[in-house]
Amino acid sequence: MLKIKPLTKEQILISIDRLTRFKNPETKYLRVFKDIITNNLTSPKYKKSQLDIMDYYEIKNIAEEIINFSLEQLGFQLEDDYLINQRLLEYEKSIYNIDKNTENLLKNRINYKACLKLIDDNSPFNLKWLKNLAESKDLVKDRKAFGLKFPLEKIVISEGITEETLLPEFARIYGYDFDKNGVYIISAGGKNQVVKLFYKLSEELKIPIFVLLDNDAQENYKEIQPRLRDFDKVHVLKCGEFEDALPVELIKRTLSYGLKNISMIELEAVNQDMRMVKILEEIFKHRGMHEFKKSEFALMVKENLKDEKDISSEIADIIKELEKTSLNSKVMVDN
Repeated sequence: MLKIKPLTKEQILISIDRLTRFKNPETKYLRVFKDIITNNLTSPKYKKSQLDIMDYYEIKNIAEEIINFSLEQLGFQLEDDYLINQRLLEYEKSIYNIDKNTENLLKNRINYKACLKLIDDNSPFNLKWLKNLAESKDLVKDRKAFGLKFPLEKIVISEGITEETLLPEFARIYGYDFDKNGVYIISAGGKNQVVKLFYKLSEELKIPIFVLLDNDAQENYKEIQPRLRDFDKVHVLKCGEFEDALPVELIKRTLSYGLKNISMIELEAVNQDMRMVKILEEIFKHRGMHEFKKSEFALMVKENLKDEKDISSEIADIIKELEKTSLNSKVMVDN
């Protein structure tokens, strides 16, 4: 007989959010289930070392019972409807290489139908999609209609936050909406981290990976090349960094918006024959401001995007290549 301290509504919502994010299923299910057992099972009490050697099937059963008991204690009616669970299982198996142990974690009877009342319009994409799983007849059609992002169809790995912030916005203006087309972008935090993340995801995933590298990452591309699958794609920027691919007029408009009373001399500096990040660092330094930060500037640029005139030829090429990347495509590399 299990003795359980019920999860709160907030804890249930956090748990199902973590279970439905884009992350390796074995990793996320074990982490969430073990956290729930550790924090909400009062008897028997398991140590972490005991859970680490426990059978996946048993871990799943205990966590499932804690969640469903908590829902009942909160007044939610449990329904004998496990369509969401089945669709989650099918989805994870369609994009990840999953072993039998992990499949046992996914074959749970968490009462997701009861959890839907906790999801609202401000919830993240994965939870809105969870709600759609309960009633949708065509998940891809609904994703395209409502911009739900899930089910995912391809992954983009970029070096930095600028690409993660701006590429989806450029694509949307260009007519290729990431959320409608199931595109998920991740900034790895540097070219070496891109290689590590690609190695990891290319072993785990069944769906295409699109890799975007700066021009100085030729050696990193060579590391990636042997592991490219038929449907993966690499684009090495011709111009330098992603900031160098931004149109000059867009940069100037952003500076005028973000730095009030900027002088013509400072704006003309943007046209100098040097890397854009270096120019921006000098402008920020000249004005006695805080250190130039790519993440903050990317948000400023995002605020100032207007139409297709703000999309350079290379950014347009990236979007077109990404759009063509699919399970039916062959390995392509641009540099």
